[in-house]
Amino acid sequence: MALPDVTGLDVEDAKQALRSVARDVRKRRSAAAREELGAQWVSTALDFIGEARTVACYVAVNNEPPTLKLCEAIANKGCDLLLPKLGPGLSREWAWYQGAEDMKVNAPGRPPEPSGEALSSEILSTVDVLIIPATLVDREGRRIGQGGGWYDRVLKQVSSNTRVGAMVYPEEYVDIELPQDPMDRSVAFVILPDRWGACGGT
Repeated sequence: MALPDVTGLDVEDAKQALRSVARDVRKRRSAAAREELGAQWVSTALDFIGEARTVACYVAVNNEPPTLKLCEAIANKGCDLLLPKLGPGLSREWAWYQGAEDMKVNAPGRPPEPSGEALSSEILSTVDVLIIPATLVDREGRRIGQGGGWYDRVLKQVSSNTRVGAMVYPEEYVDIELPQDPMDRSVAFVILPDRWGACGGT
């Protein structure tokens, strides 16, 4: 993936330019290729989770690294799994995964969600492992997301002992230093389809 030179742009314009290129590359990946990579990600992400008992993950949309099979595998492993859910007033909260058959789309453009009670992000203080989406991650763990800042706020809620990994396609783990603002939060680990590791060492 050829990323543009964003030198001289302000942080938000630079992020948007990089995000746009990454999204275009994602759109060109076939559904079959995403499915094949998704199958690889299941075993890799389960290895990342290890012996953790409580996990938070996400449900992919818009060509993101796929996670539905991963969510089922996490639950089958015996873990308690939290997924994002719309709460009161369209607040973005969390709920416990109760199986694939329980997942429903509750708002246009939103991914399927568990039917259970919406819980505030404070529940993340109990999580052993958090797997989040990203558009790009650099070698030091700097992350560019979709632009809403929700996961940056989420990362403030997790314990310092929580292992946080971002799932990205191989070409999205980049050598350049990604632009960041004071609100941005880095991740310690990157999860690629065939391997995971500490940022800076993978």
